[in-house]
Amino acid sequence: MELSTLDYSFIIVFFSIVLGIGIYVSKKSGKNSSEFFLSGRTMPWWLLGLSMVATTFSTDTPNLVTDIVRSSGVSGNWSWWCYLITGLLTVFVYAKLWRKSNVKTDLEFYELRYGGKPASFLRKFRAVYLGVLFNVITMAAVTLAAIKIGGIMLGLEPLETVIGAGLITVIFSALGGFKGVVYTDFLLFFVAMSGAIGAAYYLVNIPEVGGIQAMMANELVTSKIDILPDLSDSKAVIMLLVIPLAVQWWSSWYPGGEPGGGGYIAQRMLAAKNENHAIGATFFFNIMHYALRPWPWILVALASLVVYPDIASIHEAFPNVAESKLGHDLAYSAMLTKLPSGLLGLVLASLIAAYMSTISTQLNWGSSYIVFDFYKQQINPDATEKQMVAVGRLSTVLLMVLSAILALALENAFQVFELLVTFGAGTGLIFILRWFWWRINSWSEITAMFASGIISILLKATAIGPFFFDPTTGILPDWAEYPFVVVITTAIWLAATFMTQPESKEVLQSFYKKIQPGGPGWAKVVRDAKDENKDIVVSNEKWSVPQGITAMLLGCVLIYTIMFATGYWIYGRTTSALILTGIAAVSGFLLVKAWNRMKDNLL
Repeated sequence: MELSTLDYSFIIVFFSIVLGIGIYVSKKSGKNSSEFFLSGRTMPWWLLGLSMVATTFSTDTPNLVTDIVRSSGVSGNWSWWCYLITGLLTVFVYAKLWRKSNVKTDLEFYELRYGGKPASFLRKFRAVYLGVLFNVITMAAVTLAAIKIGGIMLGLEPLETVIGAGLITVIFSALGGFKGVVYTDFLLFFVAMSGAIGAAYYLVNIPEVGGIQAMMANELVTSKIDILPDLSDSKAVIMLLVIPLAVQWWSSWYPGGEPGGGGYIAQRMLAAKNENHAIGATFFFNIMHYALRPWPWILVALASLVVYPDIASIHEAFPNVAESKLGHDLAYSAMLTKLPSGLLGLVLASLIAAYMSTISTQLNWGSSYIVFDFYKQQINPDATEKQMVAVGRLSTVLLMVLSAILALALENAFQVFELLVTFGAGTGLIFILRWFWWRINSWSEITAMFASGIISILLKATAIGPFFFDPTTGILPDWAEYPFVVVITTAIWLAATFMTQPESKEVLQSFYKKIQPGGPGWAKVVRDAKDENKDIVVSNEKWSVPQGITAMLLGCVLIYTIMFATGYWIYGRTTSALILTGIAAVSGFLLVKAWNRMKDNLL
């Protein structure tokens, strides 16, 4: 595919601005570790909210959504739409708790909530487990999408894409730190949204598709457009609706959708000016992430069914793509090749923006774990600020190299998504309860982490050999695997909790005094402190969790109805769209009232 001078101009200008921002903020970002990883904790809600949206606007997300829509229909997206519930729980319950903790990384929380050698081990192990292993897998999925886009749209070899995209991103990330990431995300958000919306509008109206009405009437599309799965298909209902909404959202740890908050979402909450800014940022992110942003990708995915009805037709149109990289996720990139000059350059710039935003965030977040939770804890407790920034920059480069190597071996984005979700199955309840139940201890988390991973691997084990397993097949039916891992993992970590000693009174009382979590789960700790003439209740604030759950439920109604209404407006189903818009308005009004009551409690 040939790029015009206008296309190249868009891309060159974009790269110049991004690198300019990185260089501009590099001096201040390198001043100390707090600046490099948290920008001095002075960020406003709107900038952090835009950064969260831009970060999750990665190159693999349109490919993932396209893969899901073409394979399972629009309703297949409930496999990730369900995480709205945990996202809003983070907004209205956990955001203020994270900001009160004043930790530098969410892993530092372990030595605030737990004590002794198990807490120290947990912090260091998860620094490597999440900061390196999970982080590298996530970045590899994003880089895999970039490889497919480069191969389809520009005819680049995988190694060429990895070197070209990765080199600029790692230079920018190592120079600018967190401040560079957030400032650039502001630009990346608007570029990425403009590209996605522009591409969707143009591609739905190309002659091969014939416009929205013709597309909706196509028999290949008609069977895929339902937002809810076919209720007569029990397997589809169980896998796409029941398991995600009843079990998955609270039980699984997944990057960006951690129960109780965590990862790079926690990093942004910790960088906020105060608790209200942390809450505002996460709420804005959830509205944009779930209600509005998926639809341009969904429209392109539906249009691709008309142009490329199966994988064979994609292969026929792009014979140079390696068979190992063929899949439904390629359809998104294939459709983008039909864009005209100018819009093509904007969309390519938006995809580059999406890639850089996600990778730079993952690099800075993973590097923060390596510096604060491993290097300073395990290797050099007396490390100076200059040394920590230097290690942060070095680890940024190493993480990029590892993820690039793995990306060259992967095949499709959904494969990685399923792997990450299953590996975290059963651990999520701990992340929710540890703030509000004193009996959770470090052994609860250690046991759950290992149990979930081991059980997931055993379930995927097949007879192909004693030292190898096939991650695409398993012992149980597809729909039963996830609940099975959740039930067994939960039973194991609960048993471990009651078989091991609780955390010491000193640790529990110190945590309560700092965070003031409140609630019946801490009644024993408060009672014991009173018996010892210790006053650990230092706030008159009412326990806000019931209010937070009410706000969460209203928020779910608001965002899901906006999401449904947007789809029905696009589909031309006016009556349904009007009804849902009305419900959204009412739930929004009620949420504002609930939010104002919560804000009064925070002031």
